[in-house]
Amino acid sequence: MAVISVAVAYHSGYGHTARQAEAVAEGARGVPGTKVDLLPVDAPDAALWTALDGADAIVFGSPTYMGGASAAFKAFAERTGAVMQDGLRWKDKVAAGFTNSGSMSGDKLHTLVGLALLAAQHGMVWVGMAQPAGWNTSTGSAEDLNRLGGWLGALAQSDHDLGPDVAPPATDLRTAAHLGHRVATVTHLLRRGQESPAA
Repeated sequence: MAVISVAVAYHSGYGHTARQAEAVAEGARGVPGTKVDLLPVDAPDAALWTALDGADAIVFGSPTYMGGASAAFKAFAERTGAVMQDGLRWKDKVAAGFTNSGSMSGDKLHTLVGLALLAAQHGMVWVGMAQPAGWNTSTGSAEDLNRLGGWLGALAQSDHDLGPDVAPPATDLRTAAHLGHRVATVTHLLRRGQESPAA
């Protein structure tokens, strides 16, 4: 089996989104033949760009602040313009996204849309959750996978008065791991298709 590389490129303001990033990475590592790099994007340097260029898949992550991605993530996204102008170097890589906020909604969808648009500008192939929403029936609970009902990417919620040692809750981390596992699985499928004689 060929080894594929998944990069988790994220910003975390207080550590909560970093925990979500670690869960994404854990889920991806659960797929045999998958190498994972956790890459904070706060201070982009040559090593970051090299790692992203070499990855088969990039999962973008940012907290949601005031209805959108954090300023640090936006600064990183703007700097990827050079990558886009340089022959779409990330074209056909798999992409996905995740976000966390203090509110149950917090307009997190807006952040995910921004991440998906970033991937589209680079010609990447977006992978969503492929997981039904949880906690939407009278018999459901906050422990359900995908309890916040995200399809474009993984959503998490962290109470403002709790540190990253206890938030986001385990169910949101399981949801993030599900996304990481799916990204790795799809990336392996695409790699096998590219390497098949018919391709």
